[in-house]
Amino acid sequence: MTEHMQQFVRLPQQPPQKRGVVERREDFGEIYREFDQAGAAAQASRCSQCGIPFCQIHCPLGNNIPDWLKLSAEGRLEEAYEISAATNTFPEICGRICPQDRLCEGNCVIEKGFESVTIGAVERFITDTAFEQGWVRPIRPRRERAQSIGIIGAGPAGLAAAEALRRQGYQVHVYDRHDRMGGLLIYGIPGFKLEKPIVERRRLWLEDGGIQFHLNQDIGGALSFEALRGRHDAVLIATGVYKAREIAAPGSGLHGIVPALDYLIASNRKGLGDDVPDYDSGLLNAAGKRVVVIGGGDTAMDCVRTAIRQDAASVTCLYRRDRANMPGSMREVTNAIDEGIEFTWLAAPEAFLGDDHVTGVRAVRMHLGLADASGRQIVEPVAGSSFTVEADLVIKALGFDPEDLPGAFNEPGLALTRWGTLKVGSKDFMTALPGVFAAGDIVRGASLVVWAIKDGRDAAAAMHQYLEQSASFATAAE
Repeated sequence: MTEHMQQFVRLPQQPPQKRGVVERREDFGEIYREFDQAGAAAQASRCSQCGIPFCQIHCPLGNNIPDWLKLSAEGRLEEAYEISAATNTFPEICGRICPQDRLCEGNCVIEKGFESVTIGAVERFITDTAFEQGWVRPIRPRRERAQSIGIIGAGPAGLAAAEALRRQGYQVHVYDRHDRMGGLLIYGIPGFKLEKPIVERRRLWLEDGGIQFHLNQDIGGALSFEALRGRHDAVLIATGVYKAREIAAPGSGLHGIVPALDYLIASNRKGLGDDVPDYDSGLLNAAGKRVVVIGGGDTAMDCVRTAIRQDAASVTCLYRRDRANMPGSMREVTNAIDEGIEFTWLAAPEAFLGDDHVTGVRAVRMHLGLADASGRQIVEPVAGSSFTVEADLVIKALGFDPEDLPGAFNEPGLALTRWGTLKVGSKDFMTALPGVFAAGDIVRGASLVVWAIKDGRDAAAAMHQYLEQSASFATAAE
């Protein structure tokens, strides 16, 4: 331990400055300004270097947070980057979009009384600096292997696996249905949380390392799953989950009620300069409209904050629990409130009003009751408490379910769990098909990007072991 650390007793928490509310509502740029080196070092020095680092324990990736905070405080940023990148494929992305208030920062031992170390902001600063200084070097395997791996899905799980497998020298090919790599990083998460050049920078890095991308691929259609398996020695399915959960309420089929992901993809595509007819027609554009978003997770927060930037006349978020029980990041809720979003807590939709087009949401007040088996309080409607919220656009942000992959891929051999996710071995990530693995949300269910990265890295290790054993058996048989 050095004199640089344990400065929480004299230095207050000071996150990077936010842009003003009026300014940031005018565009989709990230709302946080950059740390300078002195500011990052000062905030890193607040770390207590505790004997049991709960920040690290509660990070899905087990990032060596106290180590790179200490190095940052000492100005040893290149070393800090090496430590950070050793456990995390995309630290600059996690530093921007992880709900640190629920993970590392929320479990910082100085959080009670002194406020937590600004872990996410320092993490982002370290890797952004590493890119600027040329410390982020291309993947260069020590030896090339002839074995080829196909990865279906260019989201965080697939990309994390691709990077890990390429470092082992495998010939890695990534297939995706979209015309850009990144999955939800590029199309689902708005620019005010993650600017798209950050994702593009990683694409160039992965390509420079020898990973090949095959975009606009219709797996199960123009390219059969069987044919794809024939091209590669092993396959990883990392498609994520995209099927929107529906609302079982009268009027849910009215025009003007749209899924959250359709809305976010349209906005992101427009920002990327694409032609988006449904945005231009107004179907997926909130401009001038009374918008109601239903849900309380991070996707709902992305939707309400996008709508306010599209000059919506008003934006209301309906959530059936209270603020303390929202599943999304409290930081994002605070940002949304600052930007003028109205929250109607303890309210759930009963019906959607209108003839052909939605004109309002009839909602009912909810009451929090006893805890269920999961530990969360159950919600119960309050009799006679119905009220109406006027709306021209309703966005459903109730979460996502898996698509029917056995049907989409025309591969009935892919076994499913009772939740519709792919069934894999608890340790080897292999599906019911030999040499076919799966990872990320398509196995775990809708979750955080950081969990997808962990699953991708773990699946890559299991695939490497499988291919090594396969090669050994082949050699022994000769």
